[in-house]
Amino acid sequence: MMKVAVTGVGGQLGYEVVQELRRCGIDCVGADLAEFDITDFAAAHRFLTGYGADAVIHCSAYTAVDKAESNRDICHKVNVLGTENIAKICREMKAKMVYISTDYVFDGKGTAFRKPEDPAAPLNFYGQTKWEGEEAVRKYAVKHFIVRISWAFGKNGSNFIKTMLRLGKEQDEVSVVDDQIGSPTYMADLAPLLCDMVRSEAYGTYHATNEGICSFAEFAEEIFRQAGIPCRVKHIPTSAYPTPAKRPLNSRMSKDKLVQNGFRTLPDWQDAVRRFLIEEGID
Repeated sequence: MMKVAVTGVGGQLGYEVVQELRRCGIDCVGADLAEFDITDFAAAHRFLTGYGADAVIHCSAYTAVDKAESNRDICHKVNVLGTENIAKICREMKAKMVYISTDYVFDGKGTAFRKPEDPAAPLNFYGQTKWEGEEAVRKYAVKHFIVRISWAFGKNGSNFIKTMLRLGKEQDEVSVVDDQIGSPTYMADLAPLLCDMVRSEAYGTYHATNEGICSFAEFAEEIFRQAGIPCRVKHIPTSAYPTPAKRPLNSRMSKDKLVQNGFRTLPDWQDAVRRFLIEEGID
């Protein structure tokens, strides 16, 4: 039976992946900092070889995008060195590796849907480290899947939906950018896809988000509509909401490669919001 190790089990995605693997009857173990530090090669090697992993789904990452601009050392250590460690161990063990990346590896120019093979040009330090992490996976992990996602939300941790729900109850109006276009990704929808991938040999780089596109302002409006919160959304340009890390305006990503390789696309993002709100006890 396949044995799968999942890093970052305390995060939004790692939690869902472990739940899905268990539902599928796959032997798995979840790991976070308490189990081992991914930036410590010896500790990671000891854990993964001791478990005898046939595959590693690497969900652990430094994801505080704005803080990454000033905390560059720790961001690089986790996203690049930590990923390189896992990739090298997977190579040694002849194990499969699934690495979660991001739309932030692109520059966000234009309106075209980015394909997995399109050139990277990160706008911020977080995106740069995720790209370098991708390159480490390609270099060391022979049997790898690189899966780029965007606008992640899930049960564990903070996310855009939870923030909007909180603000919508506190304020009559919220200002949200309307010129960043992309697709939300529900971790409970992504997890089954990753489990399908890890049982396949269709290696390569993929894009995986919920279907459909929207702006963050439209995302917020749909959240309020479904949650029954009478909060207005004021549409503003990104230029009116400066942040330490620059964001891509165009995060449209093509998922054609999923279909071409026999994988299922994820449900529409509006339906994902509906199911997430039910999970949160809001319906």
